[in-house]
Amino acid sequence: MKSDPDISVVIVNYNSLNYLQNCLTSLVKFTLDVKYEIIVVDNNSTEGKVEDVALKFENVILIKNQTNKGFGAANNQGLAIARGKYIVFLNNDTIFLENSIKKVFDFIESTNDSPIVGAKILNEDRSLQYSVFDFPSLRNVFNSNFFLYVLFPKSKFFNKYHYMNKKINEITEVDVVSGAFLFAAKEKIKEIYGFDERFFFYNEETDLCFRFKKNGGKVFYFPHTSIIHLKGGTAKVSSWFAQKNQSISTIRFFQKHFKGYKYVLSVFFHYLGIFIRIPVFLLVGLVTFNKNLIKRSYYYLKLFFMYPENLFINN
Repeated sequence: MKSDPDISVVIVNYNSLNYLQNCLTSLVKFTLDVKYEIIVVDNNSTEGKVEDVALKFENVILIKNQTNKGFGAANNQGLAIARGKYIVFLNNDTIFLENSIKKVFDFIESTNDSPIVGAKILNEDRSLQYSVFDFPSLRNVFNSNFFLYVLFPKSKFFNKYHYMNKKINEITEVDVVSGAFLFAAKEKIKEIYGFDERFFFYNEETDLCFRFKKNGGKVFYFPHTSIIHLKGGTAKVSSWFAQKNQSISTIRFFQKHFKGYKYVLSVFFHYLGIFIRIPVFLLVGLVTFNKNLIKRSYYYLKLFFMYPENLFINN
C-alpha cells in the first residue's frame, strides 16, 4: 500500500500550459528528499490540452473543471483530496531555483506553531518581488490610494510593504505572504475551511491569512530560499481582467472585515484612489510614451463608472 506523501502541492491552471510545464519541470527537478504529490486543478482552459502536460510528470493528479471556478475555489478542490500532512498552494507561473519545498518543510517541522510560511519571491530578473505585506486597515488603505507608500517606502506607518523595502533576511512573523507560494499544515487550513470562494481572483491569500491569524495561527516570511514568480500565468497585472477583479476583491474584503465608519471610509478612499489614478497614469503615460500606463488610465476610468455596482456585492 502506497504511503501518504509529506506534502501536497496544489497548482491552479487556466490557459497557461507553457507556464505550467515550466513550473512542473522545475518543481520535479529541484524537489528532493521529501515525499510529495502534485494536484493540478484546471479551470476549464480552452487553449491546448492540459492532459498532455500532466502526463509528462509522475505523481500528478489532474482535476478538470467544466467552468472557471476561480482561484480560491480551485485551490479548495485540491485541498479536499490532498493526502499530504502539509499543503503548498503554488502559482503555475513560478520557477524553482533550489529545493525550496524541502527547506520550508524542515523549518515548519522544527516549529511548534504549524504556521503559514511564505518564501522569498523574485521577479524574472532576480530582483525582489513584493510578497509580504500588512493586513488592510483604514490607515494603509488611505496611504495606498494617495501614494504615501511611495513617499515613505520603509515606513511601517505609511507603507504596508515596509518589510520588503527593508529587505529583511531573517525569518519574520508577518500578516500576509504571497499566494504564489503558500506552505501550511493541511489540517490547519481545513480548520478555517480553506479559501473563501467568494474571492474569485485576488485577495484570497489576504483573507486566508487574516482568518488564520484570527484563529490563533502565525504567518512567517522565510527568506532563506527563493523562487521566481513571473506574474503572467493567469492574467497580466496591467490587464482589464486583473484591474477589475482586484478592485472587486478589495471591496469584498472591506465588506467582510470592516464595519460601520471603517467600511464607509475605506470604500471612499478606494474610490478616490481610482479617480486620482485616471489623470496620473494618463499624464505619465503620455510623457513617457508608455502605452501600458495609458491603458491602465482607461481601465481606471472604466472602474470609476462601474464602481457603484460593486458596492452591492453580496457577502
